[in-house]
Amino acid sequence: MTTVVLNSFEEAKLLKEHCIRSRKYFYDASKRVQDLVLTVILAFFTLILLPFVALAIKLESPGPILFRQKRVGKDGKIFKLLKFRSTYRSSVDETIGWGKEGDHVYTNVGKFLRKSYIDELPQIINVIKGEMSLIGPRPERPEFVEVFKQKIPYYELRLLVRPGLTGWAQVNMENRAYAEEAAKKLKYDLYYIKERSLWLDFKITLKTLHIISRRLGR
Repeated sequence: MTTVVLNSFEEAKLLKEHCIRSRKYFYDASKRVQDLVLTVILAFFTLILLPFVALAIKLESPGPILFRQKRVGKDGKIFKLLKFRSTYRSSVDETIGWGKEGDHVYTNVGKFLRKSYIDELPQIINVIKGEMSLIGPRPERPEFVEVFKQKIPYYELRLLVRPGLTGWAQVNMENRAYAEEAAKKLKYDLYYIKERSLWLDFKITLKTLHIISRRLGR
């Protein structure tokens, strides 16, 4: 089983109550320790790459090295997600992101950063601050979340846990889940929220590493 489908408001209410009641204190504490330990390792890797990535970004196009964008985190809290800039633009408006964008918006350096997921590494700062976890539903932009709440039943249940760099939806949809596919993505996210465990996190980590190695091997 890979998804949870909710057929009524009552089922959604039960899932929410289940998540609130079963706080999984050992899991939550263990996951936070795991996040911090792995983040230290990723931080060391990031510091080694930083001067080369920063120079490559600046040489190809003008603009900031880091891209900051508002995202919605646990319990609906807004935070600034960090990424290495991979496009020619340094900001986006509310209409961008509903579907796949053409490759023309990405720099050559940006295409490599996205393919290798190196562009996501600055999010370790978000993890250290407690705004994100390494594993969880991907955080969406506030303007999208408001639309999804109106159009997709039970969408707000995604906000019961910290968002992550990778997650069950990403590894099953291979990181191609654009905003227009939010309803399909939600099914995977609800499965993760209900069944979350260290074992499931481990499986997601292995799947993520497999996807990265496969993409780099193309």
